Amino acid sequence: MRALLRSSHPGPTAAVTVIVLALAWGYGLEGWRIAILTAAILANQLSVGLSNDWLDAERDRASGRTDKPVVSGEISATRVAGIALGLAATSIVLSLLLGPLAALAHAVFLASGWLYNLGLKATLFSVVPYIAGFGSLPAIVTLAAGTPQLAAPWAIAAGALLGVAAHFSNVLPDLDDDSSTGVRGLPHALGTRLSATAIAVGLIGASIAVVFGPGTAPSALALIGFVAIIAIAGVSVVLIARGTLQRLLFRLTIAAAAITAALLVLSAPQLS
Repeated sequence: MRALLRSSHPGPTAAVTVIVLALAWGYGLEGWRIAILTAAILANQLSVGLSNDWLDAERDRASGRTDKPVVSGEISATRVAGIALGLAATSIVLSLLLGPLAALAHAVFLASGWLYNLGLKATLFSVVPYIAGFGSLPAIVTLAAGTPQLAAPWAIAAGALLGVAAHFSNVLPDLDDDSSTGVRGLPHALGTRLSATAIAVGLIGASIAVVFGPGTAPSALALIGFVAIIAIAGVSVVLIARGTLQRLLFRLTIAAAAITAALLVLSAPQLS
């Protein structure tokens, strides 16, 4: 079970699940809808994380990633694959309980993660699954309501821009390992400096959409968060461009993304 959990990429899985849970609660969904939606997203993200370790097993071996349970032999790739597929099916069934529109939006999110792992990560379109997947998250929440409504354009834009930042932040620390095993996505083609710029643009753009998109005067807390994101994004660009402390700066961008997600949750009542 420990090996299986480690193969599921528990950090990102937990983060995305908690964000959706908070959005659903903030938007005012009924309790049973929140429970089903949260379970569907958890199964979704576990399946995507497990599929990543399954499909990347050979590349991970070539890179010497002995921290990966499949590579170290703690769990078989076949078992990981079977559980990943089972969880994907489970997430689809759960989403159908929330209605066809919510299920459709959820299918976009699920397909985005799987298509990335199946090969889009190694193309110039590697950012597209992140844009589509994260952009669909607010819509999954609003379409899961008793009276389904499409999420507001600012919310979809915020999710998509946050996806851009998430993609480049996730790939940046592993550019060399990826290139050595034949993975060359958009961040690899752009290089470190332009990738750092993409992270900053994504984070700042997402925060602008969240703070100013709803059309109401932003709170003092929202403005403080906005300033913090701009500061973190600026520092990250400067230091990454100098080629220093990439993994530390990866954590900084994660912090900025967390602030943006928190601001999005604060705006949850206005998602549609």
